[in-house]
Amino acid sequence: MNYLPIFMKLSGQRCLVIGGGEVAARKVGALLRAQGSVTVISPELGAELSAWVQDQRVTHIRKTFDPADIDGFNLVISATNRRDVNESVAASARARNIPVNVVDCPELCSFIFPAIVDRSPVVIAVSTGGASPVLARLVRARLETALPAAYGRLANLAESGRLRVKKAIPDATRRRRFWESTLQGGLADLIFSGRDDEAQLHFDRLLESESSETAQGVGFVSLVGAGPGDPDLLTLKALRTLQEADVIVYDRLVSQEIMRLSRTDAEKINAGKASSRHTLPQEEINQLLVRLAREGKKVVRLKGGDPFIFGRGGEEIETLMAEGIPFQIVPGVTAATGCAAYAGIPLTHRDHAQSVAFVTGHSREGLGSTVDWQKLVNPQQTLVVYMGLQALPQIRDQLITHGCEPMMPAAIIEQGTTPHQRVVTGTLGDLYEKATAAGIESPALTIIGRVVELQQKLAWFQGSVDSV
Repeated sequence: MNYLPIFMKLSGQRCLVIGGGEVAARKVGALLRAQGSVTVISPELGAELSAWVQDQRVTHIRKTFDPADIDGFNLVISATNRRDVNESVAASARARNIPVNVVDCPELCSFIFPAIVDRSPVVIAVSTGGASPVLARLVRARLETALPAAYGRLANLAESGRLRVKKAIPDATRRRRFWESTLQGGLADLIFSGRDDEAQLHFDRLLESESSETAQGVGFVSLVGAGPGDPDLLTLKALRTLQEADVIVYDRLVSQEIMRLSRTDAEKINAGKASSRHTLPQEEINQLLVRLAREGKKVVRLKGGDPFIFGRGGEEIETLMAEGIPFQIVPGVTAATGCAAYAGIPLTHRDHAQSVAFVTGHSREGLGSTVDWQKLVNPQQTLVVYMGLQALPQIRDQLITHGCEPMMPAAIIEQGTTPHQRVVTGTLGDLYEKATAAGIESPALTIIGRVVELQQKLAWFQGSVDSV
C-alpha cells in the first residue's frame, strides 16, 4: 500500500489552489464541499471560478505564484499546466510540511485525490495510487450504482439514535448485532423509498422490541418487479433488494436466471400460477406475506414484469396495510414495454399510434364482463393483451364485432426478452391460427395495432429462434 487512506477535516481550514482553469475549478469544488476556506492564485480565472469569486465563496489573488504565498495555509493544490510552477509549489509546500497535491504528477504529491462516492456523511474514496485515475473512476461508477443516494440519510438516522441504543442495550455484542440487523432491514428500505418519518417510527419499534422481553419484532415486505425475463432488465434497486432478502415468494414467470441472483441461503417459495392452475390462491399469498413479516424476516414478493401492471400488487399491499406490515414497491419493466422493444414493435409511433391500452386476458369475473370493447377499437391506438393466448379467439371476435378490421396487424411474442423469444405476426383475423400452428405457448403477449407493420423492419433482437 503506497498511500494511507485518511479523511481530513477541512472545515474552516485555509486551502490554497494555484491555477484558474477547469482542473483547478474541480479541485476547488471538492474543497468547498468539504467546507474548506479556499483561496485561488492565478493571473486569470475561468467562468466557474469567477462565479464562485463573485459569490464570495472563493478568494482570488490575481498574480503569478511565489513560494512565500504558501505561508499560513493548511493545504495546497497546484493545478497548472506548467511543470516549473508545479515543481516550485511542491517544493515550497514540502519545505513547510504542508500537505500538497499536484494534479497529474503523483511523484510531486504528498497526498492524492481519490475518486469519491459521496453519500454524506457516508463517503467512500477509491484510489489506484495514481496508477490509473480512469480505473479509479470506473470503480467509483460501480459503487455509485450499488449504493442508494439515501445512504447519507440512513447514517443520519443511525447517528441520532446512537445514545438511545447505547442506553437501551448496554451489552456491546448485542448492540452491534442490533445495528447490523437494523441497518440491513426494512428501516433502510423505508429510507431508500423516501419515507423517513415511517423509518423513524420503525426504528423506535425495533429498539423497543430489542429491549423488551415480550415485544415481537416485525420484518419488511418488498413487492419487486422482476421485469419480463432478461435478468439485465432488473432495476438496480430490484437487484439490491433481491440480494438482501431472507425469503423470496416468487411467481412462475420469474426466470431461474433471475432467481440465481438472490442469496443462496434465502428461502424460496414458489407461489406461481400457470394458466388456471394455481399453486397458491391469492388470499393465501397475502397471508403468507404477513406471516413471514411477523417472523421478523425481510421478504421479497417477486413478480414478473411490474407489480402494479396486472400483478395483483394492489391486493397484496391492501392486506399488508391492514395488518400494519411495513412495505415498499420496487417497480419493474413491464412485459408490454420490454417484450415490444425486444420484438422491434414500438407501442407508439406518430404515424401509426398516438396512444396505447393495456388489458388482461382474464379477470376475476371472466373475460368480457367488464371490458368496454368499443373503447378498445381505435385504428390510431395500440392494444396490448396480457395473458390472452387462450382467450385470443374471444378477444378477436369481440374486437371485430365492435368494428375493428380483421386485417388489423397483430403479433404474439412468446418468452419475450429471453434467448427463447419467438414472434408470430399476422392479422387480427388469422393470428390465433398462426400461433397455434407455430406451437406458441404461455407466457405470451399479444399486440394489436398498425405498429406491428414495423416489426420486420425494426427487429433487432434475435433469440435462439427467429421470428415466424
